[in-house]
Amino acid sequence: MSYTGPDFDPPPPSNSRRRPLTVAVAALVPGALLGWAVYAAVGGSGDDGGNGEAAARSSASAPASSAEPSPSGASASGSEGPDDGTPSASATASSSAPASAPAGSGALKGKVVVIDPGHNPGNFRHTAEINRQVDIGTNRKECDTTGTATNDGYAEAKFTLDLAHRMRALLEEQGAKVKLTQDADRPFGPCVDERARIGNEAKADAVVSLHADGAGAGQRGFHVILPGAVRAGEADTRAIVEPSRELGERIAGNFVRVTGNAPSNYVGDGTGLVTRKDLGGLNLSTVPKVFVECGNMRDSKDAALLTSGAWRQKAARGISEGIVSFLRG
Repeated sequence: MSYTGPDFDPPPPSNSRRRPLTVAVAALVPGALLGWAVYAAVGGSGDDGGNGEAAARSSASAPASSAEPSPSGASASGSEGPDDGTPSASATASSSAPASAPAGSGALKGKVVVIDPGHNPGNFRHTAEINRQVDIGTNRKECDTTGTATNDGYAEAKFTLDLAHRMRALLEEQGAKVKLTQDADRPFGPCVDERARIGNEAKADAVVSLHADGAGAGQRGFHVILPGAVRAGEADTRAIVEPSRELGERIAGNFVRVTGNAPSNYVGDGTGLVTRKDLGGLNLSTVPKVFVECGNMRDSKDAALLTSGAWRQKAARGISEGIVSFLRG
């Protein structure tokens, strides 16, 4: 996710008075981080022990031109990026499913999850449309951006869509009804305000927006962006701040545990959690929602993970298990 656009201004300086994690996550994250430290010390796997997610991007580090996927770069089938493994059968089947699918039976039967793959792969063809200003409550921002890309041209939009397909398959196996905000089934968008509205109208029990960062080389690790308390214009997040924090904490803990990757080394003070009030997708949500930044596409080690199908399956499982944990209470 490039910070050169709608919801992507550079985050404010970190706050040393950051609220501590809940007891459950406080127990989970340190244990996972310890496992990560041991993992890194012995050399890890072929994934090189990289992390996911970033937040401090600039137009210099992620220029719009490098963020543009080729016309064939992303498809609704979630085709693999470079050095990919083969997706699981369930992920492959899910890739061809409609944007929303009926719930099955399982632990999440009756629950609704909305997955928001950041950036439409067709956005780069519609710059005038995605540059249109929309109201996000606190101010106005562009409808959307093209997103970022690895130095080799693997687009964020392609990454997020593939990850969304994998998550959908995993969550549907648990009985959840899953809806995607877009599945490369529209020319561009949706805009950030519509993305929020889709989750609201679905009365989602949880919404997760998927992204990857475009920060400088050497800046590594994932982070989860939480909504701050906002009451301005159409935005009123006061009712969702606490449940969204719990959702984010559960995702962060499970992401570390499943992937073996540590939180961001440049935002979040090592917690993997960042609170923001300038994101329309969060400001306008009336249901629990977080953004997950899975890695820095501009760092070669993180890029090696993001372009790996095997690692994306781990990331999908970590995020999905965080959602399951949140929904089961």
